[in-house]
Amino acid sequence: MKIGLSTYSLLNALKSGDMTVLDVVEWIADHGGEHMEMVPYGYTVADNPDLADAIREKAKAVGIELSNYSMPANFVQETDEAFEEEVRRVKQHVDIVHRMGVKHMRHDVTAFTLPPEKMTIAWFEDSLPLIVKGSRIIADYAARYGITTTIENHGFSVQASDRVQRVLRAVDRPNFKTTLDIGNFMCVDENPIIGVMKNIPYASLVHVKDFYFRPYDEPPGDGAWFKTAHGNFLRGAIFGHGDIQVRKIVKLIKQSGYDGYVTVEFEGMEECRTASKIGMDNLRRLWQEA
Repeated sequence: MKIGLSTYSLLNALKSGDMTVLDVVEWIADHGGEHMEMVPYGYTVADNPDLADAIREKAKAVGIELSNYSMPANFVQETDEAFEEEVRRVKQHVDIVHRMGVKHMRHDVTAFTLPPEKMTIAWFEDSLPLIVKGSRIIADYAARYGITTTIENHGFSVQASDRVQRVLRAVDRPNFKTTLDIGNFMCVDENPIIGVMKNIPYASLVHVKDFYFRPYDEPPGDGAWFKTAHGNFLRGAIFGHGDIQVRKIVKLIKQSGYDGYVTVEFEGMEECRTASKIGMDNLRRLWQEA
């Protein structure tokens, strides 16, 4: 198992200008990380090959791996032309992932922000043909580079464990798997322990995060809270500080035999560097105890 950090965890520092993505590479290495997952917010590489090359060389220099590249995508388009344009866009990201020497890529399959009527099983089933078509095209394109593409339990429409498996079975490509996020099941009100138990056999990469939870009838007031699909409240927490039963989940992951990259994600209100360091330390400790 290799512990690393998503660049998204340090987004506040990237957005403020306190850090560049090259600073993030070095920071992760300096604080015990073994790999970095790239999420292109606060920087871009698909339109900046020089930066892509610089990140690749910086990671080599400091001795960490580039484990994954995660990007938004939406194959549920209104026209064939819009679908083809989205496929072309995602292929450009596959090309830059290959240029950087990365062998793992997560792409979304629907828009991330959806109205309630598009979170339903009916909308998911109606949209499944386009989801499958786009995912197959990208998986087949990435296969020539030896890249594994994945769907994450992410984005409300394809966030529950059964829906993820539905897409995996329908796409039916050996290099198409799931990036398993232990916390995101809560966004659609699924018990994360159950979600992990069901989907860890299909995981090629694992995200760990933590949330504070408040039920729908106990509004928590101000803060960086957001609502789940059924109106409960979540707020990002330092990994190990929130309400997810992370000790049980880490044990489940370890006992499953999973031994790949594990990425710490932080999206809470605390200072991002301090929170990310604590999260990585907590993951390392809990894995040793599991």
